[in-house]
Amino acid sequence: MSIRERLSGNEAVAVAMRQINPDVMPAFPITPSTEIPQYFSAFVANGQVDTVFVPVESEHSAMSAAIGAEAAGARTLTATSSCGLALMWEELYVAASDRLPIALALVNRALSGPININCDHSDAMGARDAGWIQIFSESNQEAYDNFVQAYRIAEHKDVRLPIMICQDGFITSHAVENIELIEDDKVKEFVGEYCPENYLLNDNGTMAVGPYAIPAYYMETKRAQLEALKNAKKVALEVAEDFEKISGRKYGLFETYKTEDADYIMVIMGSAAGTGKEAVDELRAEGKKVGLLKIRLFRPFPAEEIVEAIKHVKYIACMDRTESFNAQSGPIGNDIRTALYNAKADCEVINYVYGLGGRDVTVESLKSVYEALMEIEKTGDAGERYRYLSLRD
Repeated sequence: MSIRERLSGNEAVAVAMRQINPDVMPAFPITPSTEIPQYFSAFVANGQVDTVFVPVESEHSAMSAAIGAEAAGARTLTATSSCGLALMWEELYVAASDRLPIALALVNRALSGPININCDHSDAMGARDAGWIQIFSESNQEAYDNFVQAYRIAEHKDVRLPIMICQDGFITSHAVENIELIEDDKVKEFVGEYCPENYLLNDNGTMAVGPYAIPAYYMETKRAQLEALKNAKKVALEVAEDFEKISGRKYGLFETYKTEDADYIMVIMGSAAGTGKEAVDELRAEGKKVGLLKIRLFRPFPAEEIVEAIKHVKYIACMDRTESFNAQSGPIGNDIRTALYNAKADCEVINYVYGLGGRDVTVESLKSVYEALMEIEKTGDAGERYRYLSLRD
């Protein structure tokens, strides 16, 4: 039987970490992810896990320690947010290129400046090309479920890459929801023991981690990383299938909501997807054919699969909770447009920037996005294709 609890997203992730019982957790606290290492350090102090907790002096050191521990053969995780992820910047690329399956709980928060401690996706989006797997969570339940699945994906022999499990700062990280936990023994069995093939403390073989790569080898290394990242799509689906057997909860690369007959679709990610679903329900009650696609796996981007799900739609709104400063599109907008172009799909795509720095995302504001798509169909004039939502005059 599952265990019913009321937990914040941060506490839910910390519980998943306890159930996994990793070997090492180096961490430095930063809002709004501070509670994750705080809860977990209590588990360590109380003897509920066998983990070595390493309090470091910065996030850069946290990721450096994680890389060292993982390279030595220890299952390792950490948590951070915002500028903490930015301070890890150099090391994110090292972890990915060294093919180290570190798990990172990323609680999304705006990057400075100006200083802001609230939610947007600028931290994760800045790291989207670092070679990490990125999975986004809509709710506390999903944050927990995604973290339980993380190591099965990252440690798979065809992947062996680090993974970020993302959730929205304060919106899910601190809000308390009813969720269902899986029994400790089932999680332990599901995740399994970590048995790396190559690691520094292996007495039976020698290896180098992070050696200098001359031009004759560097490109091949990057191509191998890419192939491993592409493999993560198939592995994520296989792991989700096994996860459904122990939880009853089904996950895919993305989730579609009332899209089958939709004329207008919103593509969105994170907690605002729940608000978007409410907007869909209200507009459906008015007879409007609207739908929503929520991205779960953002890296690697499931382009072909998403196109197959939305290629019948003529009007699409891509919702980006970050600003890319290219004056053309945000990350989601860019990836969706590229995918549709490559598939020769005939869709009108409008890109919205929304929710920056914790700006409220309401049902009414998202309904206005669908209404704007309907107006484009009515007038035949797309107007500005890169827009801000709920911007004050």
